[in-house]
Amino acid sequence: MAITTSALAGTLESSDAQVLIEPRPQGVAIHLESSVYAQYGAHIEQLARDLITTLGITNATLTITDKGALDCTLKARIETAYYRALGQQHDFDWGVL
Repeated sequence: MAITTSALAGTLESSDAQVLIEPRPQGVAIHLESSVYAQYGAHIEQLARDLITTLGITNATLTITDKGALDCTLKARIETAYYRALGQQHDFDWGVL
């Protein structure tokens, strides 16, 4: 699904992540800034790509500012930004996730 509106989820507090999803003309781009990039950067990027594929996101830029968040937190922030960008506030398809 193509993203048509920007949305933000999360904070810049320690052990959290802030995710911004924005429309993009073509394809998907991930920009990651992380306090643990050297140790976990590749893992975080792969986690984001896998979730983007699962959600069916197309034509979007995902900017992740990670402050040492766990995988479950990163997933929750990406999912929240995605649903906010769609304007969806109920009737989530949890089976997909």
